[in-house]
Amino acid sequence: MNFAGKALPLSDGDVRTIAGYLGCEIAAVRAVLQIEAAGKGFDGKSRPKMLFEPHIFYRELGAGANRDRAVKEGLAYAKWKAGAYPSDSYPRLEKAMTINRDAALRSASWGLGHVMGFNHKAAGFGDVVSFVEAMKHSEGAGLYAMARFIVSKGLQRHLKARNWSSFAKGYNGSAYAQHGYHTKLASAYAKRPASERVTPPPATEAELAALIGKATPPAPAKPAPVQKPEAAPEPASGKGDSISGAILGIVVLMLIAAAAFILGD
Repeated sequence: MNFAGKALPLSDGDVRTIAGYLGCEIAAVRAVLQIEAAGKGFDGKSRPKMLFEPHIFYRELGAGANRDRAVKEGLAYAKWKAGAYPSDSYPRLEKAMTINRDAALRSASWGLGHVMGFNHKAAGFGDVVSFVEAMKHSEGAGLYAMARFIVSKGLQRHLKARNWSSFAKGYNGSAYAQHGYHTKLASAYAKRPASERVTPPPATEAELAALIGKATPPAPAKPAPVQKPEAAPEPASGKGDSISGAILGIVVLMLIAAAAFILGD
C-alpha cells in the first residue's frame, strides 16, 4: 500500500466548512486544532502522520496464531510501554500488515487529528482502508475525521457552548484534567481574533465531500419525455373501407333501376 498521497495543506475554507458542520465558532475549531492536532498532518514524504500502537494491534488481532507471530516479531504486546516508539512507525506498520492488513491499519493513529484507525466508523468511513485513503488526501480530511468523531460522541454541543471541561473529558478521557486539556483549550480560544468569533452557515454535502477528496455526486438525470405513439394507419380491411363499399353498392343499384325504367318506357 502506497501511503504517499496528495497531502493538501489545511485551508481557512476547510476550517470554515467544519465550523459550519459542527455549528460552532471558527475560533473554537482553531482552538481544538491548536491543542489536539498541533503540527502538520503529513510527514516529509507526503505520508499522513501516523503512530502504530503495538498494544492496540495485540487487542485487534485477538488470540491465535497471528497474534503469537506478532508478539514473537515484536509487533504486538499486551500493555502499553513508554518510550517504545521509533521515529518512523511506517516500517513497523508495514510488517504488521503482512500479518493482518486491516488490523494493522486499525492499530494506528492517523492524520491531523490523530484519530485511531479503529474509530474509522465514528470518523465517517465504512472501512479502515477508505479512512486511510482519505487521510492521505489532505489535512482537511483529518479535520473532517476529527469533526465526525466529535459528533459521534455528542461533543459538538460542548464546543458550541465553549464548555471546555466537558469537551476535554469526552475527547481526551477522564484524565483530561491531569494534563490540563480544558485550560489549554480555553487559553487557545481566548487568543483567537474577534474575526473568528463567528459561526458559519451549515456546511453542504459537496463541501464535506471535497474535504476527503470525493467528487460531488452528479444530480440525477431528468427522465426523458414520454413519446406519444403515432396513430397507426387503419388496415385496408378496416371499418372505413366497409362503409365506402356499401355506399358504392347502393349507387350501382340506383343506376341499374334508372336504366330499367328508361328502357321500359
